[in-house]
Amino acid sequence: MAPKKKKEKILITKNGPYFVSGGLPLAKEIVRSDSEGIAEKWKAGEKYPKQETYSLCRCGNSKCMPFCTGTHSEVGFDGTETASRKKYLSQAKKTTGPALVLTDALALCSAARFCDRLAGAWQLTGESDNPKSKKIAIQEACNCPSGRLVIWNRKTSKAIEPKFKPSISIVEDPAARASGPIWVKGGVPIESTNGKTYEIRNRVTLCRCGQSENKPFCDGTHGQIGFNDGDKRIKR
Repeated sequence: MAPKKKKEKILITKNGPYFVSGGLPLAKEIVRSDSEGIAEKWKAGEKYPKQETYSLCRCGNSKCMPFCTGTHSEVGFDGTETASRKKYLSQAKKTTGPALVLTDALALCSAARFCDRLAGAWQLTGESDNPKSKKIAIQEACNCPSGRLVIWNRKTSKAIEPKFKPSISIVEDPAARASGPIWVKGGVPIESTNGKTYEIRNRVTLCRCGQSENKPFCDGTHGQIGFNDGDKRIKR
């Protein structure tokens, strides 16, 4: 009998890195923006060699990004988890339109800016009886890497979600002149330092600049501080 495949998981270590197991694929993902800096679509970047286990930097100071090099100990990184344990839907506010419902958990925002295109996801949801507005509202919500925004079919009450295989992407955002978060896709369990697992969601963004006030999740601070992991696309 073939050995059972190890379950994919991300373990948050105390004041240290994210320990990834289960052979999760790792690649870069680039935010493509228009001339005004509004995010339009995702572009696949370089793939990293497959590894069964690896550790990803959480303090923002690694000498070999995105992997941990132990620098968290040198800088005295405080990785205390401060995020709410409430379920997504209990945090989210609703915008109800004719054909769609948009749920929005602001605390999970990673400032990817896909929701700002044209009239914005909220207004487009309100105009979702218009086929074009409906289509763009779905695109904007599904492009939100953190899952802050989730779009629902009002008639069926079912979420309209992108289909992801379990994987991890390292986000780069050239228009924002910042390296972005760790984008976790496909319902990968994320285990806290206390042994409890956060709510499993299809889309999650984890902080890797070390400065989020909603650890372990990204809160967009990387853009405010101009976090740069050394990627050549990020220019100061």
